[in-house]
Amino acid sequence: MAEIRSLHDAVADLVHEGDTVAMEGFTHLIPYAAAHEVIRQGITDLTLARMTPDVVYDQLIGAGLVRKLIFSWGGNPGVGSLHRFRDAVENGWPRPLELDEHSHAGMANRYVAGASRLPFAVLRGYRGSDLATRTDTVSSVVCPFTGEELAAVAALNPDVTVVHAQRADRQGNVQMWGLTGVQKEAALAADRVLVTVEEMVDELTPRPGGVVLPTWVIDAVCVVPGGAHPSYAAGYTVRDNAFYQAWDPIARDRDAFIQWIDENVRTEGAVAR
Repeated sequence: MAEIRSLHDAVADLVHEGDTVAMEGFTHLIPYAAAHEVIRQGITDLTLARMTPDVVYDQLIGAGLVRKLIFSWGGNPGVGSLHRFRDAVENGWPRPLELDEHSHAGMANRYVAGASRLPFAVLRGYRGSDLATRTDTVSSVVCPFTGEELAAVAALNPDVTVVHAQRADRQGNVQMWGLTGVQKEAALAADRVLVTVEEMVDELTPRPGGVVLPTWVIDAVCVVPGGAHPSYAAGYTVRDNAFYQAWDPIARDRDAFIQWIDENVRTEGAVAR
């Protein structure tokens, strides 16, 4: 059952050194505030999982907290590369970064297998690609009914999944809508779940296409208005396009990055804008 907690306390209790952490969200509802709390607390040696790592993971990697990335695409959406990510891969700064790269379909199926508590998932994929030769989490199986050879991907079960959503009720049931990705599957696959929300309400009213994560799936709910910035929460905030553009020159330069993190994340009470 979910507890309503402060973000500081929830991160301290649920995210541990050496954990595999999934911070999911697709275009919007990306849990930046929670990621910044991880940076402030200096929780390190993390394996990060995400279907589309963007600026939020660039920041965590640049802060030196990440040893491995499980992913299926990486970039600053609409702008270009993730320069802290690239620096870690190409130059080992601030530390070497191990990669486990997948297709989008492969990553989604890994979460589905994890949520289903199955050891692997089966799909038609990875043909014509060398991705399967670069990871030990892709193999093949032969269908017992047709004899067809199919790709198999190992289940992904994070120690912790962190997501942002629009609202929760006072019992800890969480509701999100708009562009949703694999938040539900990532939450069901994890051992522990932390959710930040825009607001707490007395009752969750139905929303077309809405997803509800029930309280029994969640360990902690934290009320953090604007917790997805610079991404957005549909119906509450708008995407800060200028931030994504401004991030490119900051991330290109190590000293500029360190100064930005120190001033906008690590400083007590800082809110990154």
